[in-house]
Amino acid sequence: MRVVFMGTPAFAVAVLRRLVEDRWDVAAVYSQPDKPKNRGMKLIPTPVKEYALTAGIPVFQPESCRDAAVLEQLRGLEPDVIVVAAYGKLLPQALLEIPKKAIINVHSSLLPQYRGAAPINWAVLNGDRETGVTIQYMVRELDAGDILLAKSTPIGPEEDAGQLYDRLAVLGGEAASEALALLERGEAPRTPQAYGPQYQYAGLLSREMSPLDWSRPAQDLVNQVRGLIPWPCAATDVAGVQWKVFRAHAGEETGRAPGTILSADKNGVAVACGDGRALVITELQAPGGKRMAAADYLRGHPVPLPGRS
Repeated sequence: MRVVFMGTPAFAVAVLRRLVEDRWDVAAVYSQPDKPKNRGMKLIPTPVKEYALTAGIPVFQPESCRDAAVLEQLRGLEPDVIVVAAYGKLLPQALLEIPKKAIINVHSSLLPQYRGAAPINWAVLNGDRETGVTIQYMVRELDAGDILLAKSTPIGPEEDAGQLYDRLAVLGGEAASEALALLERGEAPRTPQAYGPQYQYAGLLSREMSPLDWSRPAQDLVNQVRGLIPWPCAATDVAGVQWKVFRAHAGEETGRAPGTILSADKNGVAVACGDGRALVITELQAPGGKRMAAADYLRGHPVPLPGRS
C-alpha cells in the first residue's frame, strides 16, 4: 500500500519515523518550505524534511497545495493513503479526493474535544487528566471528519505541554500505523463526530495569555505555567523584573492578599493567590538570562519581602 506523508514539525517526525520503522511504503513526503532563521537568515529545513532525507524518501515543499501542478504531481504518485500530521496548511478538496482509499489526519486530542491548532496546550491549561490522539478521515471542515480510531493516555499532574507533546507524537505514530493496517485490510471503521457546545475549540496561543493573575486559584496558575510551555510561557513581574515561569506548584494556605510575596528562599518564590493558597515558583528565566532553578537565581538576585528592608 503506497503512502504519501504530509507533515512539518517534530511531532510529525515521530509519526513518520514509526511508519518507516513499520515498513510502510512511504513513496514521498510533503512538508512546508524551508524558512530563514537566525541572524544570517539561512534557510533551515523542516524537521520532517531532515528526517525524510536521511530515510531516503523524496521530499516536496510546495508553496501551495492548490496549485494545479502540485495536485497533478501528487496524483502521479498514486497514493493509496495520505497521512497528514501537523502539516500546517489547509488542504483543498481536490487534494482530499486524490488517494484511492483515504486521507487521514493525526490529531493530538480525543476528538471532538479540542478541535483546532493547540489541543495539547489547552488540555493542560484546563487541568485535564486525560488526553490522546485521534486518527480522523479528513474533510474540508477543520478536524470534523469521521473518527477511524483513538488512543488515550493520562496527563501527569506535573507534566507540561512540551513533555506531553513528545509523548503524544509517539502515540500518534502508533495510532497512524494501526490505522494503515486497518485500511489495508478493509476493516477501518468510521464513527461520526457528535460535536456540540460542550466541547472546547483549541484556538491559537498568544502572548496575552502569559501574565499570571494572582486573583486566580493556585492550581489554575500551575496549569497555566504547564500549559504555556514551550511558548509563550507564563510570566510575572517580581520586584520590577519580568520573569518567565517554567515550573511551579501549589503551596500552603495563606491569609495574605493575592500577589503578596510570602517567601523567597531555597524552596522557591511563594506568592499568595486568590483561593488562599500560595503558588511556589521553582524554575524561572529573567530577561537576558537562562532558564534556572529559582533558588539559584535568588543567590544573586534577592527578592525583598513586604515589611522587610
